[in-house]
Amino acid sequence: MNSNLDKIMKPKAIAVIGASTKEHTIGSDLMKRLQEYKFNGKIYPVNPKGGIIEGLQAYTSVLEIPGEVDLAIIVVNAKFVLDTIDQCHQKGIKGLCIITAGFKETGAEGAEAEKQLLAKVREYGMRCVGPNCLGVVNTHPDIRMDGCFAESLPERGNIGFVSQSGALGGGILNILKDLNLGFAQFISIGNQADVNAETAMEYWENEDDVEQILLYMESIQNPSNFRNLASRISKKKPILALKAGRSAAGASAASSHTGSLAGADKAANALLQQSGVIREYSLKNLFATAKVFANCPIPKGDRVAIITNSGGPGIMATDAVCEYGMQMAKISDATKEKLRSFLPSAASVKNPIDMIASAPIEHYKQTLETVIADENVDMIMVIYLPFLGLKDIDVAKAVMEIKAQYPQKPVIGVFMTKNEFFSKLSDMNVNMPFFMYAEEAADGFNRLNQQRLWMERPQGKVPCYDVDKAKVEKIIKSALSEGRDQLTTLESIDVLQAYGIRACKYGLATNEEEVVTLGNSIGYPVVMKMTSKTTSHKTDVGGVRVNIQSEEQLREEYRDLIAKLTEKGLIDGLEGVIIQEMVKGNREMVCGIATDPQYGPMMMFGLGGVFVEALKDVTFRIAPLTDQDAKEMVKSVKAYKLLQGARGTKPADMEQIEETLLRLSQLVNDFKFIDELDINPLLISEKTGEGIAVDGRIKVRLNEAKESLGCQCAACSC
Repeated sequence: MNSNLDKIMKPKAIAVIGASTKEHTIGSDLMKRLQEYKFNGKIYPVNPKGGIIEGLQAYTSVLEIPGEVDLAIIVVNAKFVLDTIDQCHQKGIKGLCIITAGFKETGAEGAEAEKQLLAKVREYGMRCVGPNCLGVVNTHPDIRMDGCFAESLPERGNIGFVSQSGALGGGILNILKDLNLGFAQFISIGNQADVNAETAMEYWENEDDVEQILLYMESIQNPSNFRNLASRISKKKPILALKAGRSAAGASAASSHTGSLAGADKAANALLQQSGVIREYSLKNLFATAKVFANCPIPKGDRVAIITNSGGPGIMATDAVCEYGMQMAKISDATKEKLRSFLPSAASVKNPIDMIASAPIEHYKQTLETVIADENVDMIMVIYLPFLGLKDIDVAKAVMEIKAQYPQKPVIGVFMTKNEFFSKLSDMNVNMPFFMYAEEAADGFNRLNQQRLWMERPQGKVPCYDVDKAKVEKIIKSALSEGRDQLTTLESIDVLQAYGIRACKYGLATNEEEVVTLGNSIGYPVVMKMTSKTTSHKTDVGGVRVNIQSEEQLREEYRDLIAKLTEKGLIDGLEGVIIQEMVKGNREMVCGIATDPQYGPMMMFGLGGVFVEALKDVTFRIAPLTDQDAKEMVKSVKAYKLLQGARGTKPADMEQIEETLLRLSQLVNDFKFIDELDINPLLISEKTGEGIAVDGRIKVRLNEAKESLGCQCAACSC
């Protein structure tokens, strides 16, 4: 099915249905662009009035066209689109690009029309871009198709670009020359009824012409399919994404733009991270990074050398490199010796290499050539500031000359000069990126390094542990039989233990004597927690008593709790109290699950206890987790330093914590109706370093759970 995109992206003949002689209409502009860009195949204008359009014979119907047609670009009124698709089918056309708007982005009626449109496309074995889109472009010399109505003709390059916004895509096509970038192919997906970002990525996976993929997205329709494809394709070529709709208002605007549901941004971020997609937060950064990937190979490591003619910018560049966690390359003695042979004695041959302000063009060339050859160097930043009449464009040409001779390492130019320099570059065929500031170059190196690390990262496996699934089913059915969507603390801990998650030793007591018996058998100190079917936040009502040292104290605390609950009218929901071993440890983590309506279950890990809301040192990933995801989650929070054993504390058992996350991921995969799960705190034992669940809270989606477990009603005796 995928190869059918060839009919859209590599057509031999195009029918423009809705072609027009009326100036500044889409039907007229499309015809002009196809001809101006010198499309290599046949163009057939279709207009009910016939006649001549842009010097070509127009046909009153697509069925009148004498030759075969691969692609129909449709720009007729929305009410005629479905009939037009029928006619295209009769004609044997397999590729459609529907520019026409007026479908699901307009509301219920439009959504119904789009549903019918897709049904026809599927039934007829077609592929369709749009509706409500700008069109498609392929700049390959054998094809030369500008099938969209942007004002400027596209620039040739190595980028495959997918845009969910037509106008934005058009705006970008207009400024490609200024950006010093070019597209290999461009698809404006619009409402993405059929072809979406995933389809485009899969199509471009093995297209040699497309060396990097750029995405502008407002929504991700099928997150799990996106993850499968992107994590595979990003191992071969970089995928950069600008995912809009980060704020609640932006997400709402995004869903009304193309009628697509947008998930929470935390979930989108987690998904992109797990898929190896480089996320950018602005168009400026998206194209700056694209410029780097367009002109730089993936480096072998993260060791950066800086060549400059001025000390200050060299120091700032060093700071920027180090802030990204990359290394300043250790220049070899042989390289230093060679540099000293031609640089003045005032120059510094340590990294950053400062050639001083009087450096002529020849020094730029020789220094770069010498540093590129050093095996300790993976990437090179060349900084230029205008001194002593040295011309910026001449230095750039000299540096590019050396780069052409040694293409194996990334080189980025930082030219702190006038804007005219960058305008001149846009008319030249450059082979390396140039920026105004060192921070932009460091950012580019960081992105190259990020791609290198992703390509080197092991694939990751989703482990399967031996667990007691039947026990969990029984616990949840019992709650459902009482019409509860919230498990008690006791039930929650039982669920965790059934899945092999280390929890405190505990027991349930319903009267004072049972409380004392349990306390004595577990051994002091103990913790006492109420468990109630009506109150889930225990601390708010004084339902948690810690560090109970003796039987006498335990009796006192129990009596006090009962008195307070009676006073507040909360005694009726009380199931009893949980007596738990008191685990000593002052490092409290949190792990859990939250469900996003679009992306599904999200795993959370981070600093817990009372800090979880205040410091928000947490990270998210979409379930199911791979072993690599779990490792990265633990390492990516700031509290990782605490886990490593700061200030003489026992290092945490990282593997056991990772396993806890993986077991939770398996739990939510087995019981997909779990809506929320919290282990807060996951206490790090001072004795063993393991993470121990001292509290748990689980909530399910009631109706979904009943359906899944075959429970018929709230009062069922499951």
